[in-house]
Amino acid sequence: MRRLEKTWSSAILGGLVSGTVASVVSTVALLILGKAELDKSAAPVNGPSQWIWGKPALYQDCFSLRYTLIGYAIHHAASVFWAIWYEKLRQQIPPAESTAAVLAPAVATTAAAYVVDFHFTPKRLTPGFEHRLSQPSLLIVYGAFALGLAATVLFSRKLPRRGMPQAICIADKR
Repeated sequence: MRRLEKTWSSAILGGLVSGTVASVVSTVALLILGKAELDKSAAPVNGPSQWIWGKPALYQDCFSLRYTLIGYAIHHAASVFWAIWYEKLRQQIPPAESTAAVLAPAVATTAAAYVVDFHFTPKRLTPGFEHRLSQPSLLIVYGAFALGLAATVLFSRKLPRRGMPQAICIADKR
């Protein structure tokens, strides 16, 4: 696979794609976990809208344009932001050969996002869903985010062609 140039523009373009995938995958996790823990799917997705609407947004349970759409838009923008850093990190390391090597920069970026989100960000600018979900669920959401970041690389790797016989060297079979 040809390596993209090591530029910010390629990191931004890659970040738009991997960030969108990570945003969608982690939002699906938020919806599922909101339903499982609160019986309110939209509640965790509404959380990031606290950036605009303040503390009352944290406790909105229903789908709405005001809270859910804004919450998702903020989550999506943050996802793309972190994905750009993920893509920039990937430019600095050799192309990954194994699945673990593909996941490593995604996990590192996600860990950085978690630390920044919960230890260096003012309360008003945290994701907000931490007010509605348990700690294990937050781990699942951030894990889903990491998988979403890595998904484009994982799916773009060449898979062996099915139905095509592998070359076998009879002399090596002794």
